[in-house]
Order: sequence, then C-alpha cells, then structure tokens
Amino acid sequence: MEQSLQKALKKAKRKQVLKITLISFLVVLLALPVFYRVGNHFAAKGSTSLHEKLFLLHEISQPNVQINSQVTSNRSMFGGNIVTNRSKNINGYIVPYSTLTSSYGWIRSDIDVNELIPSFHWSEKNTYQFDKQTKTKVASFYNPAIENYYHIANDLPALAQMDNYVAEVAISFDQPYTYQEIQQMIPDNLNIVWLYMTSQMVEEEYGPSGVTIYGFDPGDGSEQVYESFRQALKKYDARGYNETIQSFLTGNADWDTAPILGVLLTGQTQNFAVLEQQTFVRGASIGATAEIVPYITPEK
Repeated sequence: MEQSLQKALKKAKRKQVLKITLISFLVVLLALPVFYRVGNHFAAKGSTSLHEKLFLLHEISQPNVQINSQVTSNRSMFGGNIVTNRSKNINGYIVPYSTLTSSYGWIRSDIDVNELIPSFHWSEKNTYQFDKQTKTKVASFYNPAIENYYHIANDLPALAQMDNYVAEVAISFDQPYTYQEIQQMIPDNLNIVWLYMTSQMVEEEYGPSGVTIYGFDPGDGSEQVYESFRQALKKYDARGYNETIQSFLTGNADWDTAPILGVLLTGQTQNFAVLEQQTFVRGASIGATAEIVPYITPEK
C-alpha cells in the first residue's frame, strides 16, 4: 500500500514537472518575439537619439567640418554603432577628416569624444594641434578675454611661402566684433566659413587646454541663421548644465550686437596677405591645406 502511494506521488510529481517545463517553454517561446520587438524599439530610439546628437554637435562646435555620411553598423536588439564620415571644404577642395564611431544602447549613447578632441604636438620649435586620424593640423582659436596663453600662433607670414595652395585659417580677434564689422574687415576674396562665438574661460598660460569652442557657419549672415544657432545651443544643453552655453544665451539675443571672437576663413594663400598687418588680428592659425590642381577651381 505504501509503495503504491509512493509510486503514485512520484508519477504525479513527474507530471507536474513536465507540465511546468512545458508551460515555461511556451512562455519563453511567446515572450521571445515580444522581447525582440521591445529590444528593437528601444535600440531604434537610441539610434535616432544618437544621430540627432551628432548632427547637433556638428552644428554648434565643429569648425568647417561637414558630415558626408552617417550610417549604423553592428546593429542588434541591444544597441550598435553609428559611423560618421567627415570632411572639410577648403575653398572648394574637399579634404578628409577623422571618422567617428559612436555607440548607443537602450539607455545611453556615447559620442566618440576621443576622435573629436585633437592631439597636441609640443617641441622646442613647434606647438600645434592635429587631427588624430588624418594628422591634419587643426586651426586654433584664442579667446580675447584670456590674457595669458602659452603660445599664440601667427601663421600669416608662412602663407606667403605657400604658392598654389588653398588653406583654412582661424583668425582670433583682439576684441569681440559684430558681424557687420567683420564684413568690413575681411576681404571679399576670402570665405567666412565659421564664426567663433564662445568657449570656456580657462587658464592656458602653461599650455593648450583643448576646451570646446562654440560657433556656427554664418551662411547668408541673416538673423534667422543666428537664431537657429541659439536654438541649437538650447537643445544641446537642454538641462542647463553647461555654464558657458547658458551664459552666452543669457546675454546675446540680438544678432546685430552679438559679440564674435574670431572667424575661420578659407581661400587661396596669397589672399591672406592683406591681414598680416591688421591690428584686429591677435592670432592666426593655419588648419587644413590643399594644393591647387588644374581640374578643381577654387571658389574664390
């Protein structure tokens, strides 16, 4: 009697385990597609958000850098990468610039800051920044409100020795100027491709700090373009954590009086000669260059 009861209990237990196993299998089988769809949904949101962040970043802080393509790679339900291919337009000559490989997931995304920040070269004879991948020299800006710098470049005389080249040059002003004043200061045979508006105030007496600079392509120089830049700054720092951005937004709503700290110019090297003796030029730093060839006509 006791043995029969034990056998019955074991049989019932096996049936119960089998039933639980079967139910668990069915639940997992049904849950997998749901989990897959939910995962893809959040991954897609992360991808879209990162795409927008990258475009926004280039709109406000990447001087004369264009995005040529931006594609998703290594995509999965948990996240992936976005590869941003970039270049510079040097008076009609397109030169390569570093490629960014940024990552995204369900909760957070990470822009490829390592490639955004240029490297520094120091020696007894040279001090300059360069793009990590292309090794292109990066044009440096100097804030007129900072009195002491480790080194302020004046590359304008060097341009006179570069025959048959186009170049981009960062011109840092001795004081802020308005866009209307700048139009009178810069000759028509040079392109104003970017305006340096603001950056963090830091100590650079002992060397470059690599702070982010904020500015924009002026396009037609209209108030609408400036307002678009301001809106982009607001969106980029929506939580108000960036003191540099918030300080700029607070006091510079009017385009006609907005203070501009410098400009990035492109043009043929000989056209920069007129700037050599100008008192408004505090610093002049060459960036990317390209040799003129017969089959590409410079824009100016």
